[in-house]
Amino acid sequence: MKSYPIEVPSELEKLWDISQCQQEKIDKEKERKPALWEIIRFKIKADWTYNSNAIEGSSLSLGDTIFFLQEGLTVKGKPLKDHLDAQNHAEAIEVLFERVVQKRPVTESFIKEINALILNGVRSTPAITLEGKKVDKPANPGQYKKQPNHVLQPDGELHRYVEPLQVGTEMADLVQWINKYIDTLPAPLVAAVAHYNLVRIHPFDDGNGRGARILMNLILMQKGFIPAVIKTAQRQTYYQTLRSADNGDLIPFIRLITEHLIQTQEMILNDFQA
Repeated sequence: MKSYPIEVPSELEKLWDISQCQQEKIDKEKERKPALWEIIRFKIKADWTYNSNAIEGSSLSLGDTIFFLQEGLTVKGKPLKDHLDAQNHAEAIEVLFERVVQKRPVTESFIKEINALILNGVRSTPAITLEGKKVDKPANPGQYKKQPNHVLQPDGELHRYVEPLQVGTEMADLVQWINKYIDTLPAPLVAAVAHYNLVRIHPFDDGNGRGARILMNLILMQKGFIPAVIKTAQRQTYYQTLRSADNGDLIPFIRLITEHLIQTQEMILNDFQA
């Protein structure tokens, strides 16, 4: 079932007004302090990379991530895979910044490109069979899945995503919806709905969560906002609101994304004023 709502409660409209006001303040500070903005921009990239990978299980701390991205040196005792994920994610963000400057629309090919960047150098991905057995399956970066994928939920139930044969149609519908409404609906709404639906479809063997958060922020950035960093400390609430969306109620998830956007904006404003 497709989930692309366009009607929202007034409480969300108030949050969107706050985010717009915060963004206008940030834009003024960026003009006044361009050198400081470059430092803050790196901080955003590191914070976003750390939190997005940590949500997926990376063992790197924020400090580890900053050190690795700045110095290019691995952290002793931490898996090489976690460093690879950090490097790939940071490079994907740079591609995203370029995409925003070029003002190019969202396409399936770009979503595939981001997945290929996220999974660059990854040879296999962990999976769970229908019998609950853990296995490794070959990674196919940038290619839609050819086998069904599912996740084991906290209640012990297996959640099944869109079947491989339906992925092409579902992704085409998602991209069409984004480009239809990106200029007419509030950016946080379009970003959150796009994020949820990419997770709902789960078009790739791996990297779907990170890719969904990148797609979300591409939409926000295209409409003049800074990226919204979803904190790993809110991981449980994040997944709970995604499950609510699976049950037909996307409002909690849209609210969560908007709140994280505002929190990220507040962090940036505090850095400008420090």
